Amino acid sequence: MANEVNKAAEDSVNETTASENTNTETTTPTAETASAENGLTEEQQNSAEVDFGVILEQFEQEQTVYHSGELVTGTVVGVSDRGVLVDFGYKSEGVVPTEEFTNSAGEVTVQKGDSVEVVIKSIHSGDAPPTLSRNDAVARKSWSEIEDAFNQEQPIKGRVIDKTKGGLRVDINGVEAFLPGSQVDSRPLRNLDSYIGQEIEAKIIKFSRRRNNIVLSRKALTDEVVNQQKSATLSNIEIGYVVEGTVKNLTDYGAFVDIGGIDGLLHVTDMSWGRLHNPGELFKVNDTVQVKVLKLDREKEKVSLGYKQLLPDPWSTVVEVYPVDTKLQGKVSSVTDYGVFVELEPGVEGLVHVSEVSWSKRSKSPKKMFKNGDVVDVQVLGVDTDERRISLGMKQLQENPWDLVEQKYPVGTKVRGKVRNLTDFGAFVEIEDGIDGLVHVSDITWAKKVKHPKEVLKKDQEVDAVVTSIDRHGKRLSLSIKELTPSAWETFLATHRPGDIVKGKVSRFAGFGVFVELGEGLEGLCHISELSDERVERPEQVVQMGQEMDFKILRIENEDQRIGLSARAVGKEDEPIVDTRMYSTEAKGGMASLGELANLKFGKAAEEPKEEPKKEAAAPKAEKAEETPVEVPEEETATEEPAAETETETAENSEEVSAEAETAETAEAETSEEEAEEKSA
Repeated sequence: MANEVNKAAEDSVNETTASENTNTETTTPTAETASAENGLTEEQQNSAEVDFGVILEQFEQEQTVYHSGELVTGTVVGVSDRGVLVDFGYKSEGVVPTEEFTNSAGEVTVQKGDSVEVVIKSIHSGDAPPTLSRNDAVARKSWSEIEDAFNQEQPIKGRVIDKTKGGLRVDINGVEAFLPGSQVDSRPLRNLDSYIGQEIEAKIIKFSRRRNNIVLSRKALTDEVVNQQKSATLSNIEIGYVVEGTVKNLTDYGAFVDIGGIDGLLHVTDMSWGRLHNPGELFKVNDTVQVKVLKLDREKEKVSLGYKQLLPDPWSTVVEVYPVDTKLQGKVSSVTDYGVFVELEPGVEGLVHVSEVSWSKRSKSPKKMFKNGDVVDVQVLGVDTDERRISLGMKQLQENPWDLVEQKYPVGTKVRGKVRNLTDFGAFVEIEDGIDGLVHVSDITWAKKVKHPKEVLKKDQEVDAVVTSIDRHGKRLSLSIKELTPSAWETFLATHRPGDIVKGKVSRFAGFGVFVELGEGLEGLCHISELSDERVERPEQVVQMGQEMDFKILRIENEDQRIGLSARAVGKEDEPIVDTRMYSTEAKGGMASLGELANLKFGKAAEEPKEEPKKEAAAPKAEKAEETPVEVPEEETATEEPAAETETETAENSEEVSAEAETAETAEAETSEEEAEEKSA
């Protein structure tokens, strides 16, 4: 531009000079005249030179001095792709980038002759035109307005341009400000996307032009309005009032309803009489609803609302609609580990407990059998209107396997099942779905005494057993595994007779003799008098625990399962094989003397010292009697009958003692079995 100005000035000077030369050429002066004219021409020339210098100096003095960063007002003199030319009073026009005057649609918003404010970005002393900025001018003006609004605590308008971490970005006439999420509204908001592109009004709560930092608060303005409405609403409502509100927010646990400046909570349990999994199924944001005030706390400004309270309660007629034993269909609304909730109608649900799903004691988890929405058949078992509970059952509509158990598995039937559980007193065996039988620990095997079923059986092991008893009403079934195999007694009885020699091991001592293990689970008794030909005071004097010896079978009693043995009779063919001595109660399968039976009955009285000489005196006679058989006349035999009768009475007394002890043991065994069955139930 400076070149253009200089060029214009030069052209003006050249034109003046050319006109003077033309005038000089067209005139034919005389010598004096020529000299005079020549003198005038020099003055005029000098005058023209002086005038040009003055004009140039005056032009330069009239130019205002501009600096970079200065805000100026100019006129648009041209618009092109290269930029917008603005004349702001400088010796040359400035250039503004065209994009600063271009809107979002790509259209240029200025034209020639428009007056605009710009900021000088750079100005050069050379021929380059000044660089101007329209955006900086707008921003500078905006900063001034923002500062005034901050100082005067006045609201300012802006447009939300985007969402950022923790809030929104707001454009205020070219200046970007930050609106925190907590300051967007008086009510808590989870989604800020709806504000993008909206024009909002907010207060400036933080301002720093040097740091280019502006923080806004829209909540400061909404709080003023909300507080006024809230105060009016709280003073005009009471518990039980029905009010109209607008759903402002939905959560997993309910909805917040604006009832006039205050947000009341409509809990999900107060939305419907039926089961509602998600509040969004019933309401949407901005829905207008009528609700009932359930709770009111004016000090804390909290209000609890209800919607279902405005609808009829279906539980008021549940007893008439669903009497006990009614069979009906329902829809599964929820499944838990402890049962299934079935919706009978909207607002009315019943629970099928896991124990009422199937007759089986080991039914699958309800979560594996049912899912929400399944239609199922149920029967009403009970109704509690106070607790709003209905007990339902499914297995009642199925056949009870215990009703046919006596027909399918009569006593003596051989069955096969799987061990489901092991306890201290036995094992439970499932013979079919819903029917378990108990194998008592004493009925597992003949072979040995089992302390715990796990010594012989394992869980989920398949076993064969025999049904021994059935209690259909008590739902009890007794089984026996050992009944499938012959007992040790039966085996022994089939292969041995009195007089046979058997090998045995001393298993335990008693005051009247020793018990001898003849096989697994089978014992015989060798009386102390049968241990040796000599008199024995204590069995430990003759034999040792665990010692293996040969014994002769003196007696076998099948009914009582008793075996009498003799160690001293081994190798003596003339020894009798049937002994007149009786079996003691404690001996079980052994033989005891009448004296020991008397000791059992009368206690220590039989062991007094004064009787010892009699026993010692009697011993040689017995030995002598054994060595020399003597024939006794009938008369002497008759005179000894009273003594025989006395012995018989004593034996009878001993048998009574033995019978009483056996009865006590039997009763004790039966009691233990009953306790086991009660535990299993």
